[in-house]
Amino acid sequence: MANPKQTKRVRAVAKALVVRGGWDGHEPVLCSDRLVPWLKNRGFEVTVSDTLDAYLDPALMAGVRVIIPIWTMGEISGDQFNALNQAVRAGVGLAGWHGGMCDAFRNNTEYQFMTGGQWVAHPGGVIDYRVTDLDPVDPITATLAPFWIHSEQYYMHTDPGNEVLASTVFSGEHQGYTWIMGTKMPVVWKRTWGRGRVFFTSLGHVAADWNVPQAFEITKRGIQWAAGLEIVPEYTDPTSACCAY
Repeated sequence: MANPKQTKRVRAVAKALVVRGGWDGHEPVLCSDRLVPWLKNRGFEVTVSDTLDAYLDPALMAGVRVIIPIWTMGEISGDQFNALNQAVRAGVGLAGWHGGMCDAFRNNTEYQFMTGGQWVAHPGGVIDYRVTDLDPVDPITATLAPFWIHSEQYYMHTDPGNEVLASTVFSGEHQGYTWIMGTKMPVVWKRTWGRGRVFFTSLGHVAADWNVPQAFEITKRGIQWAAGLEIVPEYTDPTSACCAY
């Protein structure tokens, strides 16, 4: 007979696959180590893989609800990409941030087509910049006001089919790129790829960027959306009700 005092095991709401590697400068291990406890607290059954061959493992991929790539640059084989592509097109969510998702596999244009964008520059390197135009209705950005962050401001080539949820504006003050002054650039977007949901935020150069609560909150909400789950907000900006978008 089961001991009634024993705590019942919470049934996982979804399976998440975190695939980490590539360039170490974006701290794939530190980022995953910070994210995985939150995923588990949200009820995800989590697998962390240090190889792109994870996409080729039918047993590992079975039942996965969302894939979280943290893999900057590097190369992906044709078989590895085809397996990832087929999974997302069949309905598996894809959610990521910064170069870990949108500066990966630079020679694979179909991967860029799937993710909705590709990094091309970050004028000035790590600078202070403002994230604005947060969509006040979409659950990924609702209740969040514009905010400042000290990080890389990503200049990207993006798909016009993306649903943009937040933006930033370039000052043109750095590295002589005066002609980009006033350019508005997407920072957060979502899209579909076949039956799969794709979420991206350019915030998250290093794990410490998530010390900005809005940055981590957007990432967490985006993962839930990509997984097809109800978004459970954990942070509400105290100034959001009074700030214009």
